[in-house]
Amino acid sequence: MEKFSAYRDPGTGIQPFLTPVPPLGSELLAKLTLPLRYTLAVVRTALVILLASIYVVLVKGLFLLFSPIPPLYRLIDHLSTYLIGRATLFILGLYWIPVEQFNRKRVRGPKIVEKWNPRAGDIIVSNWASWIDIVWFAIQFNPIFVLPVPESLPEPTVASRASTPVSHTPGRRTGTGSANIQVPSRTVIPRIPISGFRQFSLLSMIAQTGRVPPYGSGTELRSLEEIRQNASKPVVVFPECTTSNGRGLLRFADVFRQTVPVKKYQVFVVSIRYDPPTDLAPTLTHTIPSRILNPLLHIFSLGAALSFSQMSIRVLAPSESPSSQLFMAHEVLSDYTGEDQLSETCGHLIAQMGKLKRIGLGWEEKSNFLDFYKGKNR
Repeated sequence: MEKFSAYRDPGTGIQPFLTPVPPLGSELLAKLTLPLRYTLAVVRTALVILLASIYVVLVKGLFLLFSPIPPLYRLIDHLSTYLIGRATLFILGLYWIPVEQFNRKRVRGPKIVEKWNPRAGDIIVSNWASWIDIVWFAIQFNPIFVLPVPESLPEPTVASRASTPVSHTPGRRTGTGSANIQVPSRTVIPRIPISGFRQFSLLSMIAQTGRVPPYGSGTELRSLEEIRQNASKPVVVFPECTTSNGRGLLRFADVFRQTVPVKKYQVFVVSIRYDPPTDLAPTLTHTIPSRILNPLLHIFSLGAALSFSQMSIRVLAPSESPSSQLFMAHEVLSDYTGEDQLSETCGHLIAQMGKLKRIGLGWEEKSNFLDFYKGKNR
C-alpha cells in the first residue's frame, strides 16, 4: 500500500509492519467456502476461549494452593500450561512444530544434537512475530516473560511527499515494478534507550502482542539483571521490543548492554519463521493489534482456515552460543562500535539462523506507524 510507503525499510524495500496478504490469484474457492470457514472459525474460537478460561481457573486460581511448595507448583503449572497451550495450537492447525538445531560451523559426519535446556536465570533471545511465539515458549519452558520500558516516547513524525529510491532494488533494473520502488522520505527517529523491564504473565503477554512500548501495567520496573538474578525460571527477551510481520528482523534495542562472551549466565538463541499466507490460510504473524480483546480477531481469522500455515524453529547449538567461552566475538562484531555486544551478536545470529534480512526500522518507527495506521482507519 502506497500510503504506508514511508514505513518501508530503505535498505531492503521490506515493509515489516503491514499484515502479509496472499499473492494475487483466484479467490473463487475462498469465496465459495466462506460459510464453512466462518462456521469453523466460530467453533475453534469458542474452544480457544474455553481453554483460556480453564487456564485462568486452574493455573491462576485453584493451583495457587500449591504455591507454598514452589517445586510442586512449578511442575503443576508447567504441565497444565503445556497441555492447554498445545491443545490451543492444535485446534488452530499447528499439529506439529519442527525444531531444528542450527550450527554455524559445518562439521564432517553426522550432526551432534546438543542438549538445549535453559535453567533458572538463563536468557532466551528470540525474534518476535506472533502471539504463537509466546504460547510455544510457554509450552516448552514455562519461562518468565519481560517487556521493555523506554526512557521516553518517540516524537511523532510526518512523512513528506518527496520520494527517494530504495538503495536495494530486487529484480531487474528496468525502471518498472519492484525495480522502481519509491518511498517517501521520513525524519530519522532517534533510538530511545531502555530504562528497565517489567514482568508479564502468559495471558498478559499474549494480549500485548503487536503493541509497542510502553506496555500495559505489569510488575514494578526493574533491570534485566535484577529480574534474571531472582528468577526461578528462564527469562525470554525479545530485543525487537515489538512484533514484525516476519519478513525481516527489526533493529534490536540495547536491552542487555553486555559484552560477549557472557560469563554470568547461559544465553539460548532462537529464530522463528512462518510460512507466507494463502487464500485459505491467513498469516500466523500478528503485527497490528486489535483495539479490544487482542488478539481475538486474529484467532478468529486463523480459525477460519481450511488449510494451515506452519512455523519452523531453529535453535542455536549451545556450544556456539554467545555464552560459550569458545565464542569468537570478532567474527560477528568486527565493525560494531555500540554499547551492547550481546544484543548485536544475537541479532546477527538470529538473522543467520532464520535467513532473515536485518532492517533499519525498530519499535520507535512502529510506534509512529501504528499512530498513522489508526488515523487512516478511523
